[in-house]
Amino acid sequence: MREETLWIIDDDMVSQFAIKYKIGQSYPNNRVSTFYSVQEALDALKSCMDGKMEFPQKVLLDLGLPVLTGWHFLVELEKFRGSIAPFEIYIVSAFSNSTDRQRAKNHSLVKGYFEKPLNNIAVDKIFMSRTNE
Repeated sequence: MREETLWIIDDDMVSQFAIKYKIGQSYPNNRVSTFYSVQEALDALKSCMDGKMEFPQKVLLDLGLPVLTGWHFLVELEKFRGSIAPFEIYIVSAFSNSTDRQRAKNHSLVKGYFEKPLNNIAVDKIFMSRTNE
């Protein structure tokens, strides 16, 4: 399996650690970068566009972030559509909200929606690039 760059955008340090640990158990050769805010991730995205960083292949995005939410990240990302390398976005949320789940399912940039904590099946779905329900 090829090495991929993965971003985790989540303001909870424990969640970040748990996700990194779960990924590392089955997919240890991936490069994982963590961001505590949407603004940090958007700044990193601009660095990617400037050639200073590598674009991620996958992004795990929490929706319930302070100040700018995960939805804000998706809105900003749509502005760059066509001018950046495409990557897969997976919502990873601690709260099972049917409205958010449906909105994510219908969003053109979102490949899947998972509840925290991630289990091995969810991690496999993310790395096998299957369409997730």
